[in-house]
Amino acid sequence: MKKYKRNAVFSKLKKYDYTAGEADFIEVTEWGNGDGFDVEIVGKINTRFQMTRGGYDALKKAVNKLNK
Repeated sequence: MKKYKRNAVFSKLKKYDYTAGEADFIEVTEWGNGDGFDVEIVGKINTRFQMTRGGYDALKKAVNKLNK
């Protein structure tokens, strides 16, 4: 077994989502092997999911295509 610390980023959602409340937040935590991350969003709709870096790249491309 290996013990390690994980990198994480935390932000209040109010800065990005006008429907968010003061306590709403997003937290993204990188996996120990660096291959992906866990995402937790606490707000009007609480969401938690995991995604590989490849899946994230595909999601970014799909959203960019929708925005065109």
